[in-house]
Amino acid sequence: MGAVVIDDNPSPIKAPDGGWSWAVLFGCFVITGFSYAFPKAVSVFFKELIREFGVGYSDTAWISSILLAMLYGTGPLCSICVNRFGCRPVMMVGGLFASLGMVCASFCTSIITVYLTAGVITGLGLALNFQPSLIMLNRYFDKRRPLANGLAAAGSPVFLCCLSPLGQILQHKFGWRGGFLILGGLLLNCCACGALMRPLEPTKEEKQKIKEKEIEESKDLQKKPRKLLDFTVFRDRGFVIYTIAASIMVLGLFVPPVFVVSYAKDLGTEDTKAAFLLTILGFVDIFARPTCGVIAGLKWVRPRCVYLMGFAMIFNGFTDLMGSMSDTYGGLVVFCIFFGISYGMVGALQFEVLMAIVGTQRFSSAIGLVLLAEAIAVFIGPPSAGKILDATHRYMFVFLIAGVEVTISAIVLTTGNFFCIKKKPEEPHCKEEVAEIGELHKLQEKATEGEGEKPEAAETDQFLKEEDKQNGEVVTNPETCV
Repeated sequence: MGAVVIDDNPSPIKAPDGGWSWAVLFGCFVITGFSYAFPKAVSVFFKELIREFGVGYSDTAWISSILLAMLYGTGPLCSICVNRFGCRPVMMVGGLFASLGMVCASFCTSIITVYLTAGVITGLGLALNFQPSLIMLNRYFDKRRPLANGLAAAGSPVFLCCLSPLGQILQHKFGWRGGFLILGGLLLNCCACGALMRPLEPTKEEKQKIKEKEIEESKDLQKKPRKLLDFTVFRDRGFVIYTIAASIMVLGLFVPPVFVVSYAKDLGTEDTKAAFLLTILGFVDIFARPTCGVIAGLKWVRPRCVYLMGFAMIFNGFTDLMGSMSDTYGGLVVFCIFFGISYGMVGALQFEVLMAIVGTQRFSSAIGLVLLAEAIAVFIGPPSAGKILDATHRYMFVFLIAGVEVTISAIVLTTGNFFCIKKKPEEPHCKEEVAEIGELHKLQEKATEGEGEKPEAAETDQFLKEEDKQNGEVVTNPETCV
């Protein structure tokens, strides 16, 4: 699956891998930070909301749940908007929605209206920014894409380390209403990041290719109407395997960070020391993501990045299993260090592998469908773990089940790729192989020159042209190609 790194319908515009690409990467870094860290940072204001509206903690926790649900569950809607209007306009509108939701929430007089504003509207705005930013990152980077994905993913732990203390300061000085208002102003930066996502400018040769492609598409326009959401990705076995594995993984991936602080408190640890565990996890995560991106970009590793992700998932699951046996604060510190490494590796690789599977053209639809599948798992995972904790009153079982789920997902990913995605050794998959075949044909011609058994040059050239046309520009290994 993840080994399928051939873009079956590549864009005629070549990824620059530099120049303005770094501005796009910075924008994606900021958007990723807001998207993943904001739902957690809002929890700082929960105590004030409980006092203001006279509700329980579980009622206020729905704000973060709705934010995450909108981020994941609106994936197909974001894909349709991107395919219809383009990335930059969608991100600009998304930034306005994200800011408007928090500003309106600062004037709310009931918890229900907070759900609608800070939850639904802000969550939709973040979703409209997150997905297009990844799509643009995929278009601007090719050779350096693993590194770019790792650096962009590092925005999540960096912003989490910044937004949580900032939220506490704002709550102390301005209250929850003033804090929401200021955070709404900060979210306007999403519009600035959207402005950075300018469309790629093609060269003269690329413009000619685009014109030819538009002419061909215009001829088939009446027969084949344009698809706003491409469901043909489900015909790709690699995509199906990835979606199943990712959904199982999400069931247990987010559980340990949610319960590790409570776990430490039940062991008799002070509140400040218990909260410091998340700081350790986030700090390790900051360095793990770009480092993993560098490793994934190595010449030998990149064609096999799906197996690197499988290793990261097994590493994460094994860490959960070991963490279930921790009975001291020091043991939980060690757990958070190793969990931060494995969690960062998964975060850096998950979208890189998906990009490699479906290619540039279908990525906008594929990521929306994957996020929708993960949204269901996000709803089931942590609440199910909470029920297990209520029934057993032991964190060991919570961490054990989370570890088993992540490990199963790794097995599905790696074994599915190894056994279900088979290579075709008779077909060349890269330019080097085409050149080698050409040299073999020349040697055959020399060997048979005296016997009058020369192969027909026209047929050979036509065969190579057809193969080259089918494969396009490929950066992969024949061992892992479909």
